[in-house]
Amino acid sequence: MQKPNIDDYLQNGIYGQKQTKPEERRKFLGTLRERIVVALKKGQVMEGLFFSEIEELLKEHQQAALYLNGDIPYANLAHYIKMAEKHKIVFSIVSNPDHQTDIGLVLAYDYAIDKEEIYLEKKKPEETTNQQTSTSFSIKKLLKRKM
Repeated sequence: MQKPNIDDYLQNGIYGQKQTKPEERRKFLGTLRERIVVALKKGQVMEGLFFSEIEELLKEHQQAALYLNGDIPYANLAHYIKMAEKHKIVFSIVSNPDHQTDIGLVLAYDYAIDKEEIYLEKKKPEETTNQQTSTSFSIKKLLKRKM
């Protein structure tokens, strides 16, 4: 390994320390994909569809850190911040005006866990429809019995 010279010091001073996988870090709010427990897209954070799932994950992974995208309005982040504070999870609001990402929330460790599936998905509308249909069918059946 070469001894650093004055040019290396100047480059570090001007541009900062070199990082591994800079594109991946920009996409995942400053962390690496291999460290992530769960990630939500911006739209999912703004819709607030996964509050209960995120709260369960915060309970399970209390040594992880929560990263929130600073491009999202604070009103949409406030509930996640309160959950993080409630479970004593370190959180950070990450803003990078030079690079845009579609990721809105990341729960990650500071070491690799290599979780295969990190994104939460909405329930398919047909699953919800089937549940509603069977529930309404059961209610109708009960009403007929009482008549």
